[in-house]
Amino acid sequence: MGTNISRRQFNLMLGAAAATSMSKAFAIGKPKGNLVVGTWGGDYGKFLREYIITPFVDPQGITTALAVAQEPPRKIKLLAERPLPHGTMDVAALTFDGMSEMWKNGVLQKLDISRIPRYAGIAEFLKNPYSVPHIYTGRVILYNPDKVKTAPTSYEDLWDPKYAGKVGVIDIQYSTTIESAALISGGSLSNFEPGKKKLLELKKMGVRVYPTNESMAQALGTGECWMCIMWLARARQWQDAGAPVKVAYPKEGVMVYGNGWGIPKNARNVDAAYAYINATLEPKAQIAFAQHMGYIPPMTANVLPAKLAERVAIPDSEIKNVKIRDYDYLLKNDSQLQNWWNKVFKG
Repeated sequence: MGTNISRRQFNLMLGAAAATSMSKAFAIGKPKGNLVVGTWGGDYGKFLREYIITPFVDPQGITTALAVAQEPPRKIKLLAERPLPHGTMDVAALTFDGMSEMWKNGVLQKLDISRIPRYAGIAEFLKNPYSVPHIYTGRVILYNPDKVKTAPTSYEDLWDPKYAGKVGVIDIQYSTTIESAALISGGSLSNFEPGKKKLLELKKMGVRVYPTNESMAQALGTGECWMCIMWLARARQWQDAGAPVKVAYPKEGVMVYGNGWGIPKNARNVDAAYAYINATLEPKAQIAFAQHMGYIPPMTANVLPAKLAERVAIPDSEIKNVKIRDYDYLLKNDSQLQNWWNKVFKG
């Protein structure tokens, strides 16, 4: 039995079919489904959920799971899963040096910058082909102004005999400490070896070695330690908590530390990965992380309120002294530097 369709009905059906086709085509590129982000836990993971995922990712229909672990086991997992068609992470959070290491090992894909609208606004010194920075800070000198009457201007000031026994270093920051010593003893960002001899001088002067950042904060609070090398973001956190410390910027340069986002080559949900990365660059999210963690947004246009920027950002007068660490050198030498630190410096 035939069916009679008027011209008007035919045109309506044709229009509906075209709309359905366009809707399907649009849906193909729209982020959706499950997303796994490999990251740190603690406050950082909590803030990711509170300031990025809930307000900016969830409304897109993406279900985000945080795969929480410290960086070393996450890097091991990324390397182990490299041959697989699909890995367990769609986005990996890593420190800048960890990100460089994974890129050198063929784990990360080259980013499609056209899919990251705010990428052009990121500071040039933080850009690379394989990751998008999330937050960063600079390495500074902290000192107790009640004990250290003249503000330090160089790492060399930690070797002043009048501070013998009152200078602290942190065990887990072995590479940055050796690097700092190298910069005042004829070494460079690509040669830490002179720093070893310099640190042995500090050892003879009674330097205090603290196991963690938290133990250093306690020592500064009690007056057991008067001066140390630390990240600016930590300094602001400790000042907010009442620690009697001020910040000094070493003339050797302000070394950058931070973390960012990379997409593994075998990520399952690349569309959602880009949606997530874009969410981390939202101004409101950047402001929240600066408020609660003391880190600097990667954007050149200052997204922070003036008072917050004054508290957490590297001053304009010091920006010219910002330096990026030699990640290739660190990758090649980290093991031997840690071995020397444990067996010789602490031995």
